[in-house]
Amino acid sequence: MSINYTYKTSCDTMSLQDKIIDYGRFFMVKAIVGGNWGDEGKGKMTDLLAGESDIVVRYQGGANAGHTIINGYGKFALHLLPSGVFRKGVTNVIAQGVALNLTTFFKELDDLCKKGVPVPDIRISDRAQLVMPYHILFDKLEEERLGAKGFGSTQSGIAPFYSDKYLKTGIQVFDLFDDTSLREKIEANCQVKNQLLASLYKAPLLNPAALYEELKAYKDRLKPMVCDTASFLNKAMREGRKVLLEGQLGALKDPDNGIYPYTTSSSPLAGFASVGAGIPPHAIKEVVTVVKAYSSCVGAGAFVTEIFGEEADTLRRLGGDCGEYGATTGRPRRMGWFDAVATRYGCMLQGTTEVALSLIDVLGYLDKIPVCTAYEIDGRRISDFPVTSLLNRAKPVYTYLDGWKCDISGIRRYEDFPVSARQYVEFIEKQLGFPIKLISNGSKREDIIVR
Repeated sequence: MSINYTYKTSCDTMSLQDKIIDYGRFFMVKAIVGGNWGDEGKGKMTDLLAGESDIVVRYQGGANAGHTIINGYGKFALHLLPSGVFRKGVTNVIAQGVALNLTTFFKELDDLCKKGVPVPDIRISDRAQLVMPYHILFDKLEEERLGAKGFGSTQSGIAPFYSDKYLKTGIQVFDLFDDTSLREKIEANCQVKNQLLASLYKAPLLNPAALYEELKAYKDRLKPMVCDTASFLNKAMREGRKVLLEGQLGALKDPDNGIYPYTTSSSPLAGFASVGAGIPPHAIKEVVTVVKAYSSCVGAGAFVTEIFGEEADTLRRLGGDCGEYGATTGRPRRMGWFDAVATRYGCMLQGTTEVALSLIDVLGYLDKIPVCTAYEIDGRRISDFPVTSLLNRAKPVYTYLDGWKCDISGIRRYEDFPVSARQYVEFIEKQLGFPIKLISNGSKREDIIVR
């Protein structure tokens, strides 16, 4: 049976010489990732770096986290669209590692266009898998069943999606263009899931015919965007085009290396970009790891430097671009002081070549600024990030730095920072062992200092 769709970007006939790849030319690939629990301010940094890129790639995760961007068009929280969509001439790729929710994707795209953003150039992998309505349903039902023992899920369907992916029952984009395959997969999935709904959750059953029609409705609009994105990216790299890989969430949410089980279900590490985007590992030459000048977290799990009450409310109100609330859920973020132990570990996992420090302007109200430089666990001081069971017993060991007690937002040169602000940056840099080369000092694209 033939599948009735064509690639937007097909593999052109190449000579043998063209096919011999000189990997020494792969100097144009840069990853921008999170060093903490997510919500570090990656969106603004990606929006900035997209200006010097030809292609921006989302390579993992789904609509369970958002990147907030403020520009001349307004304020946006992007969940699936790559952050290069505001840049003219940039191709935006949703690669095969992404959990693609078509309802969210098209709503996000339509919202952009309604606000006057020119229609972006978007390529979607034919191998990307779809977040189905039943993934979202099961995510919500399971969190309700777990109650106080829940994982703090955003209820975007991510864990059930990845469960199906690794059970090999997922539905890929190319299935939309094969009616028989699509119908068979939906019916097989619903048969199993309806048993769970009836026996465990006591919930209404799924209607496979309705799900089939819902997916088919996206077919024609999606078709022009679908292509073999791995081939597209590798060809682009051979041509010397600049590729920016955009990570979602942060290193501490990695299911293998993070605060398991209070993690996400895909790897937010730069190393996974090779898998999620289909490019060689050694093609990634630069890894920009974004970290906050303080700490925040959405969801459950250990958070050693967490603060509470009025102290947390003040930082939450002043933080972020309009306060520290989840871009996806709107939930108040848990707040804390800068954790050098966790951040050093996150930067190590990411393979950091440089650090981007965000939201330093927020801290101008403080007389003294705490920085966690070690943990104390059962009377023993450690400087390495431990496993979750030990992390739950950890207490922060703080060093207190002088605050600068003024509004520094709008300063464009590092040399113009107050002495105390420079000392804060340099103390963090020494604690991390990685160079801080970018500093976000305000809400707008231009409020970034190159150091």
